[in-house]
Amino acid sequence: MRPEDLLQPTPRGLYCPPADVYIDPLRPVGKALVTHGHSDHARAGHGAVLATAPTLAVMAIRYGEDFAGTTQAVRWGEAVAVNGVRFSFHPAGHIHGSAQIAVAHGGLRIVVSGDYKRAADPTAEPFEVVPADVFITEATFGLPVFRHPDAQGEVGKLLASLSLFPERTHMVGAYALGKAQRVMALARTAGYDRPIFIHGALEKLTQFYASEGFDFGSIRLVRDAERAELAGALVIGPPGAAKDLWARRFADPVTAFASGWMRVRARAKQGGIELPLVISDHADWDELGRTILDTGAAEVWVTHGQEDALVHWCGLNGLKAKPLRLVGYGDEDEAGLAGPSPEAESKA
Repeated sequence: MRPEDLLQPTPRGLYCPPADVYIDPLRPVGKALVTHGHSDHARAGHGAVLATAPTLAVMAIRYGEDFAGTTQAVRWGEAVAVNGVRFSFHPAGHIHGSAQIAVAHGGLRIVVSGDYKRAADPTAEPFEVVPADVFITEATFGLPVFRHPDAQGEVGKLLASLSLFPERTHMVGAYALGKAQRVMALARTAGYDRPIFIHGALEKLTQFYASEGFDFGSIRLVRDAERAELAGALVIGPPGAAKDLWARRFADPVTAFASGWMRVRARAKQGGIELPLVISDHADWDELGRTILDTGAAEVWVTHGQEDALVHWCGLNGLKAKPLRLVGYGDEDEAGLAGPSPEAESKA
């Protein structure tokens, strides 16, 4: 079997003809396999959805309990057969419940990475290398300039600023699903023991993480706090919330933003970010190359990101590679640099 017979890019997303299923489809389809809960990968309206239990729970929180006709939770490593094609889910390390999907049929195995990272994260299952004949990798940070620093060190910068400016509110923009909870956990690991104040848009997802066993200490809503309590406080909100009316209660705020894109200082300056925190939930350039080699894949398909640079790297390393040119996937938290997010506007 040729790889193109098992998986092929379409306007709706990756399609598996033998099983008649899509992976992370962009439009409603009959049968969908979903890698994780971010909205550029997890959409509502499918007839049936197969995903990890945390991903299904996140989709229900975001879209309502009836987000799909039927749902099925899959365990790590469990093989599910659909029309003779075997699918299995393996930890991707991106956020809690995020998965790589292995597709096996006719002696061929293709592994779809979804979004992934290999750096340690106290709020996500560690990445698992899955051997593959063909590896489909994301390339969000697929340029040599992107080499992410240690996330704990970046949070150390945040706590140092809090100590240096004890009268100023520190407002951290962080994507509501995964990144915000990771920043909370890293702050606690670093010894920050004061209450962390959050935007209402983070409430349900943070409560879900807590129900899954993640301990974030004292978490309070900004809307329930007195203005005086917010002076010198650590506040986390969705991207763009600092530009919303919600932030006017803060005392001379230090505006921070947690994203791998903060490596590009021009983006931080353009967004008015005083304290850029280079904290990414995606693999950097070195991790991308290491992962490709670790899978043992002879062929690599590259999607959503800096495709051409990684394809070129594969060629230099003797690997067959091609870009998929799938449209519609991306790093959602970047939208926050342009202005208030829809979540900030609707749940302040």
